[in-house]
Amino acid sequence: MANKTHQFTYELHENESSLSPADHALLQAAREHTAAAYAPYSAFKVAAVAQTTNGHIVKGTNQENASYPVGICAERVLLSALSTLHPTEAVATLAISYHNLHGNSGKPASPCGMCRQALVEYEQRFNQPMRLILSGQQGEVMVIASAKDILPFGFTAEDMK
Repeated sequence: MANKTHQFTYELHENESSLSPADHALLQAAREHTAAAYAPYSAFKVAAVAQTTNGHIVKGTNQENASYPVGICAERVLLSALSTLHPTEAVATLAISYHNLHGNSGKPASPCGMCRQALVEYEQRFNQPMRLILSGQQGEVMVIASAKDILPFGFTAEDMK
């Protein structure tokens, strides 16, 4: 038997003021775009805003449905839009923010498991790390160097060989 450790390093900013101007702008766009989310059931509005390697900005929001499992998360809405609008461009940086209409929106929230898998797949598709910026409407900001960091032991195409 062998004991092994998996860990990663990320940046934790007290707030957005120490971010680069580009990262600050992307996060602000995500915070503002939460208003476009359709979340009448959970009141948990999420927005994802990406900058591609060619500089294009693409936005997505969560879209709920009365038939609850039919809804789709902001991250996967964004990846679908990217695949349609800019199918040959990788994501350089992706900012994700939320607005909890019935609670606190002051700490980073991480993507769900399904979205983590989708983000890693998109990252592998282009063979380029996707930086993630995670934050609520205010407060701490996490910057993660690669989507694969938040999905240790993720299922990939390599597992199917």
